[in-house]
Amino acid sequence: MEVVIEYGKLLIPAALVLYAMYLTIKSFLNKELEKTMLEIRGRSIETILPTRLQAYERMCLFLERISPNSLVARLNNGEYTAKEFQFILLNEIREEYNHNVSQQVYMSDEVWTKIKNAKEELIASVNNAAAKLGNEATNADLSRQLLEDNFSKESDLIALALHETKNEIRQVF
Repeated sequence: MEVVIEYGKLLIPAALVLYAMYLTIKSFLNKELEKTMLEIRGRSIETILPTRLQAYERMCLFLERISPNSLVARLNNGEYTAKEFQFILLNEIREEYNHNVSQQVYMSDEVWTKIKNAKEELIASVNNAAAKLGNEATNADLSRQLLEDNFSKESDLIALALHETKNEIRQVF
């Protein structure tokens, strides 16, 4: 029995010291791991942050470029029929969209959906404005009809998408 007590006197303090060392080392390793993760995250943010900001900038530019006022001012040269101009407008909208479609990776699904809806509504507006005109109509007639229809709308999805994109930029940055 005395032998067990003697071993107990030796083993219990040794076990406590060993357990304390285990806790100390575990705590140290957890802090080091957390520090490493923060460093990695910091480097990641330094790399991705400018790219995300550029994506938001590009989508704001996209929305500005496809607004009816901008499209008409940029593409209307007075030499097209309404049907030709309709094709040019639709082609320009789709090219702008296809050029920027990869930017969706950097923004929320809600904002991207608003941007897509704005583009689709604009395509529908161009087609509706062209459908209201006769075969003899010129690009000036289509431009006028498109702008009139745009001003008479209750809600402008392009402006709404632009507003939501800017709000998300403010929240993220």
